[in-house]
Amino acid sequence: MASRIERSARSNTVTHSLPPFQDLLERHSEDVWRTLRAMVGVHAAEDCFQETFLAALRAYPRLRADSAPRAWLLTIAHNKAIDHLRRTAREHTQAIEMAGEDPPTPDGAVWSAVAGLAPRQRAAVALRYIGDLSHREIAAAIGCSEEASRRSLHDGLEALRRQL
Repeated sequence: MASRIERSARSNTVTHSLPPFQDLLERHSEDVWRTLRAMVGVHAAEDCFQETFLAALRAYPRLRADSAPRAWLLTIAHNKAIDHLRRTAREHTQAIEMAGEDPPTPDGAVWSAVAGLAPRQRAAVALRYIGDLSHREIAAAIGCSEEASRRSLHDGLEALRRQL
């Protein structure tokens, strides 16, 4: 009896093999690059890009076969960008406090204006217009509800309209 149950359990187990990581890199690297460039700027995007794909490579064996690889990668990229922005903000604030200066103002260009948005709004705008993610995918990437992602995108676009 036990052997029949074991055989049945083994026959119901489906093993999914993931495509080679290089395929994932080639297919989605441009979207990741563009998203990071919009979120952190061209100079920091390279470091964040490398951090994104190193983290993805480490986590890739645990990726579920039914996952959306593009959204998964953009979520990792978003997290790396947020880490960078937090680190940079801390360093920048410390430097300004030490120098006794006022913070610089944005130059008015579109992506400079996007960079000036609140982090969740900036991420929603970048993921929607560069990553072409749906509201559901944006919500998963930034860790909120779908309604909150819609609101972040809406508020970010309204802020950009006022600024520009």
